Amino acid sequence: MSDVAPIIIDKTPAADFRDGVGVLATTYPRGTHLPLHRHDTAQLLFAASGTMQVATPTGRWLVPQHRAVWLPPRFPHAVDMLTDVAMRSTYMEPDALRRGWIAPPPEADRVIGVSPLLRALILALFDPAISSSRGRALVELLLDEVTVSPPAPTFVPMPRSAAMARVAEAAIADMAGRRDLADLAGEAGTSVRTISRLFPVETSLTFKAWRQRVRIMAALERLGAGATVKDVAMRLGFSSSAAFAVAFRSVMGHAPGSARRASDERSG
Repeated sequence: MSDVAPIIIDKTPAADFRDGVGVLATTYPRGTHLPLHRHDTAQLLFAASGTMQVATPTGRWLVPQHRAVWLPPRFPHAVDMLTDVAMRSTYMEPDALRRGWIAPPPEADRVIGVSPLLRALILALFDPAISSSRGRALVELLLDEVTVSPPAPTFVPMPRSAAMARVAEAAIADMAGRRDLADLAGEAGTSVRTISRLFPVETSLTFKAWRQRVRIMAALERLGAGATVKDVAMRLGFSSSAAFAVAFRSVMGHAPGSARRASDERSG
């Protein structure tokens, strides 16, 4: 995953900081790329609308509407806007994270579903008239919500070894799944047996499950951009819309039509 190899240190944007917590609202057009960078602060990155992809040393996160990504302090990340995105960022300085009035935050990057409560807490911090005491209470509850929220299945872990990384990149380049595992193994200079052994060790997923997740993440991106379920199923090599729907539900827990409806609601 070459996009996260070099480390580029980027100072925290000019957010409105109070009591060690800052917020920043930014709108980006589709296609905007924020190169690899890191902040001295922790960051809760929330897409109030639109879909973005966040690349970190551990993998790639797809962050559609109703999702947020937690990034610990000094954690390198790059962001790509897959649609027009209304970004709402909450930054927390290390000293603030250590204070007793803030709940222990997660130590690793993760994407979570944003409940109505968490969405309300994030947006409430953007009120310029908020008092310090109310702000502290909101942040404490916000971090508690981040901690207890289940991780969203929109993460594609990237393998660590060079050979498995070559297999992964070859599979990502073949979203329609036309090439079988033996073909991918040959291109990467490895064997099917080695892939079957190392992929679960390095990604916690079998290669089959990993590849399915990659395809469903690509499907989410296309559905979010307004493509129909039938078109997405065809372009990603599924035998039918029904087969695609079964695969999509097995990863996401809901039908692909709901992702399509969310896209229609944003554009309507």
